[in-house]
Amino acid sequence: MSILSYLHVALTTRLAELRRDGERGDSPVPTAVIIAGLVAVAMAVTALALAKANNWMNGIPDHTNPK
Repeated sequence: MSILSYLHVALTTRLAELRRDGERGDSPVPTAVIIAGLVAVAMAVTALALAKANNWMNGIPDHTNPK
């Protein structure tokens, strides 16, 4: 058996196995890591916006808190 025939048979057999296996979906771990990263970024942006707003409010002369 020539090497080309062997490679052809091996490749077609492996492709048939892969087609039979089907799609099993994605693991939940990468999704959880992405969500945790997005939450961390959202918290940082919120903290930055809050700090900027507080600094701006404190910079207003004769500022009194509402009652």
